[in-house]
Amino acid sequence: MKTMVVVGAGKLLGLSLAKKFGKNGYHVILISRNPAKLALLQSELNKDNIQSSYFTADMYDLNSLKTSFSEIYQKFGQVDIMEFSPNLGHQNPINVKDLRPENLASSLQGNLLAAIQSVQEVLPSMLRRKKGALLFTTGLSAIYPNPKMADFSVAKAALRSYILNLDQSLKDKNIFVGHISLGAFLKERTRKANDPDIVADRWYQKYINNEHGEEVYPKGVTQATVIR
Repeated sequence: MKTMVVVGAGKLLGLSLAKKFGKNGYHVILISRNPAKLALLQSELNKDNIQSSYFTADMYDLNSLKTSFSEIYQKFGQVDIMEFSPNLGHQNPINVKDLRPENLASSLQGNLLAAIQSVQEVLPSMLRRKKGALLFTTGLSAIYPNPKMADFSVAKAALRSYILNLDQSLKDKNIFVGHISLGAFLKERTRKANDPDIVADRWYQKYINNEHGEEVYPKGVTQATVIR
């Protein structure tokens, strides 16, 4: 059975992606820090008869990511799709005028470094098989600078650069690389553009249609028109 790993799975987009891909034949593997929340997500998937597993890892602890992926490969043998979208929260935004080197450590660790580590856990196998997909979901700050949240914005922009480099490097290796930059605050069951189920639908279409590369979602959204 095909496998999809959702790194940073939560009750909004992570769960919606799990349902969408799970209903289309994937065994969904959820990774996040809190085992109790992961168990609740799995119980929701069980209601739809979606096969799933979960493993715990902290985005700020790269060794825990290594351990989880090692266990995943021991149990499942391969990963067909990896999606990276941890919601790390942002309680104390730092204005660019006040930004110091030490302020970036946490944001870079949880965003860029965790993404790189996750990719390195799955990419060698994908390259050997000449097949696989890497999906990344971020916010608009990855594309549009936000000086009021400079630590977060700089980290997301660095992650975007990494994703674009991956896409350029892997497009001729039959490895799909996709990036969706969300211009919406997700809310359950709105049936509008900010509904995580609708975003998951868009991700699935982007993947099966081989629309590699990045896009903003909804199309044409800017910082001034973010859906709240």
